[in-house]
Amino acid sequence: MSGLRAALPACLPALRSHARALCRDHSAADDLVQETILRALAAEAQWQVDTALRPWLFTIQRHAFFAALRRRRREARHAAEAAAPSPSRQPDTLALRDLVAALQCLPALQHEALILVGGQGLDIAVAAAICGVAPGTIKARLSRGRAGLRRMLPGGVASPM
Repeated sequence: MSGLRAALPACLPALRSHARALCRDHSAADDLVQETILRALAAEAQWQVDTALRPWLFTIQRHAFFAALRRRRREARHAAEAAAPSPSRQPDTLALRDLVAALQCLPALQHEALILVGGQGLDIAVAAAICGVAPGTIKARLSRGRAGLRRMLPGGVASPM
């Protein structure tokens, strides 16, 4: 058994106490102690025998606590955004609808080039191979397609495709 694994049981009461002070909930504190032990064991190679174990574990525990806190806040924010669509998102939806409509009005070859390179993120050479044309042809179709989108979209601004 390694030095860390042998020393961990003696640190458990201090870890529990520290976790309860952070979480203020026994169940959450127990989960935090488990997360701390898992992280410590995963980082076992980083711990040096001459380093004080308890401060090292408390640091791991603190980082785990704040990471979980940030994750819960982010999840709550995303859940709130999904539950109530905000008016600020409506222009994005309208802009996307306008972009899709403009793409449908483009000639098929320009539409295909924009979708492959801009929508799918393919390299020009790969898109050219898929279409069976030279890379310069794809570049020309992209240029003409972007120009067509600029003409059709409100404000004359094309998407970053």
